[in-house]
Amino acid sequence: MKNFLKQGFIGGIMGFIMSFVMVYFISSLPETATENAFGNGISGAISGFMGGFMGIMGYWVQQKRSRKLKLANTK
Repeated sequence: MKNFLKQGFIGGIMGFIMSFVMVYFISSLPETATENAFGNGISGAISGFMGGFMGIMGYWVQQKRSRKLKLANTK
């Protein structure tokens, strides 16, 4: 559980950085509310993807370690 929380935090930080870069450099100072909502939607999707990706990677690493321990215990 600790690893998953750590991976989620890392994914959140990555998402924050990607969202900041996207909003600041790509869609900076939108002229209309629609452009602002679109930019926030895209940055939110990127942030969610980063968090999900890090969660999946944390799960994959945990499963790999678990398999290695099972193999080591059976020998």
